[in-house]
Amino acid sequence: MTLWAWTLEPRLAAPLAVFGALTGQLIAAVSVRRGFDLGRLAPFIAGGLAGVPLGIFILPRLDIPLFKGLLGLLLVVMCPLMALAPRLPHVRGSRLGDALAGAAGGAMGGLGGFTGVVPTLWCTLRGFDKDAQRAVIQNFNLSMLAVAFVGYLAAGLVTRDMLPLFGIVAPAMLIPSLLGARLYAAISDTGFRQVVLGLLTLSGVALLVAAAPVLWQRWAGG
Repeated sequence: MTLWAWTLEPRLAAPLAVFGALTGQLIAAVSVRRGFDLGRLAPFIAGGLAGVPLGIFILPRLDIPLFKGLLGLLLVVMCPLMALAPRLPHVRGSRLGDALAGAAGGAMGGLGGFTGVVPTLWCTLRGFDKDAQRAVIQNFNLSMLAVAFVGYLAAGLVTRDMLPLFGIVAPAMLIPSLLGARLYAAISDTGFRQVVLGLLTLSGVALLVAAAPVLWQRWAGG
């Protein structure tokens, strides 16, 4: 999604990102099933169901330069926080906090498939172990992405012209998802997370650099 935001309209990038992420989550859900706890997951789902319609409502009204700027700001702020999270003290949390994290994830899912960012950070801060965190995030993502995609269909945001692109995105998710599932038990979470978050932070900086001149001209001229 970070790369697509450079070249694709948000109204196209968002359905493609949600469809691709949904495909990957379906494959991962079949491949790895550990630590599932419906009681732990339920508040996230409840919050997410309230958040998805908000994101879908905002999406057609997005301003493209502002979208790029906000996306870049989100990545620049959230990714370093997520990188630092393992060294921060754990929070006690609550079901309300879980629901609020879910609502934020649902809204961001409606905007383009970013369902897992806030819930992942929240689960890390709460000190969930590897299997518990994966079970929450994987099932939350799967649920919210499905709801978001159905919402896109209902809102008319998915058009016939997008179908060939869906046909490209779906197989492109297959091999990485299967590979990730196979490596899950053995790979070091810390090293992989640091690399990914570092690259996403750089992507956020690039998006801010691209959007800043346009936004500055608007504000200076207004």
